[in-house]
Amino acid sequence: MAYLYLPRNHQPDDSNPQWMNKADNAWQLTSATLVGLQSVPGLVILYGSIVKKKWALNSALMALYAFAAVLVCWVGWGYQLAFGDTLVPFLGKTNIDALEQKFLMSQAFVGKFPNASMVYFQFVFAAITLILIAGALLGRMNFIAWMLFVPLWLTFSYTVGAFSIWCPQGWLFRLGVIDYSGGFVIHLSSGVAGFTAAYWVCISVLLYLLLLCRKVNFEPENNLYIMPICHLKMRALKNAKFAPGIQKVGPRAPRDRERFPPNNILLMLAGAGILWMGWTGFNGGDPYVASLDASLAILNTHVCAAMSLLTWLMLDILFYEKPSVIGATQGMITGLVCITPAAGVVQGWAAVLMGLMSGSIPWFSMMFLHKKMWFLKQVDDTMAVFHTHAVAGTLGAILAGVLANPRLSRIFYMVDDWPKYIGLAYGIQSGKYNAGLRQLGVQLIGIGFVFIWNVVSTSVICLLIRIVVPLRMTEEEVSEGDNAVHGEEAYALWGDGEKFDNSKLQLVHEIEEPQLSKSGYGL
Repeated sequence: MAYLYLPRNHQPDDSNPQWMNKADNAWQLTSATLVGLQSVPGLVILYGSIVKKKWALNSALMALYAFAAVLVCWVGWGYQLAFGDTLVPFLGKTNIDALEQKFLMSQAFVGKFPNASMVYFQFVFAAITLILIAGALLGRMNFIAWMLFVPLWLTFSYTVGAFSIWCPQGWLFRLGVIDYSGGFVIHLSSGVAGFTAAYWVCISVLLYLLLLCRKVNFEPENNLYIMPICHLKMRALKNAKFAPGIQKVGPRAPRDRERFPPNNILLMLAGAGILWMGWTGFNGGDPYVASLDASLAILNTHVCAAMSLLTWLMLDILFYEKPSVIGATQGMITGLVCITPAAGVVQGWAAVLMGLMSGSIPWFSMMFLHKKMWFLKQVDDTMAVFHTHAVAGTLGAILAGVLANPRLSRIFYMVDDWPKYIGLAYGIQSGKYNAGLRQLGVQLIGIGFVFIWNVVSTSVICLLIRIVVPLRMTEEEVSEGDNAVHGEEAYALWGDGEKFDNSKLQLVHEIEEPQLSKSGYGL
């Protein structure tokens, strides 16, 4: 009787319990869907078009598979490990009732909406993290190995970071780390994990080649080499029978590393546009309420992305005299990544400053440091995930500790303990130096934890997978691409407008023996 004065559609009932806010639930579902669209079709399109033509299908399918596999694992056990009851200070424990109606239709641990909405919302963040890692391994990873990597990394790496930083029982959450929407959990972890996998890949190949150099005679033929340490005939690598198990994923084929043009830049821009607009839900949904803070986070997100894109573009023009479309896309991504850990806790002027820095510092690390530092040059990071996500994510995490406004932090975290979430700049302004320094220190601790955990967990996972299945494609698959791996190709047209049908799998699912071209399909 107490709610009879309300319109009928606002009165509590079995489908609209008293604790649920319809507007918040609708916004949470909308935000989650926007983030999901960033992956499917956003990154599926971006990956499939930014790579060389022969890798279009493989790259797109790696993203699509990860999205589907993460969903099944997430509802089964991933969500409970990341947001369930505490098992240890950095991990939750599974619950057999995770898919039961009673759990899914009860109120989430935060917000005025059901657990079903929260599980869906957190799933799309987990999915995009794995897809970002795939960007570092495109063009040579065995697809079966990738199928094993996704559930293992989700279970033993992602859930640890999510619980530690986002779950109210997590040790970094209790310490007071500021990660508004995934600068640590998603971008720093994916950048480090992708780079780590690529690092192990290159180290294994170096070891393999060192052993080869001791077994075979090599000739200094300039057009036949694997790595700079020695010139080896390609057939020596293909025919070697010793050192089994040392080789892992490995770098791309030499000609792919030297020349890797996008197969469709316009389509790449379509994927990038979906990614940008989808960030409205990425950062706008994390207050878990349709609030003032959500509006500020969305505006800051787009301002920072635009400023970063313009900065990157200007640097390309100044140093290379050409405005690069791919460079503009990279600048957009670094801006979105950088603002993510601070989107709703910084003011508008701070978003502009973060855009300037995210368009210049990752640009410098990618365009100069990567070419100058020996260690970075040895790692074949296909999509430069280390620079666009690890470097930009680290930058955003540090700037959150410097520029976080205590009033905005209080609105987001809903706490009265202002000194716990005060940026160093505001600590200096208000005379609370210790509080500001403490927050910056907490941010650095969080960065260190995510970095170390992802290096260790990713390394162990790669080592375990290679026991079961090779991490790297065969040399034939690396050389030929999609047709050898999937029996399909992305385009019916090839070369100079000539029609080319070399798919093993026809529309009627008949298997045909392909007539392989000796020219490498025009690549």
